[in-house]
Amino acid sequence: MMLGLGDASILAAILGCLGVTLLCVIYGVLHWNCGAGSDDGKDGRP
Repeated sequence: MMLGLGDASILAAILGCLGVTLLCVIYGVLHWNCGAGSDDGKDGRP
């Protein structure tokens, strides 16, 4: 197959991984400083 990939399923897996990575980066950029957590240095454990 093209680019030395053995099968179309390998290409689909690579594209899926890249797509999910891109979605995670976009989500992270959009929610970078949304203020959801407390910034007092405590981790919530007693």
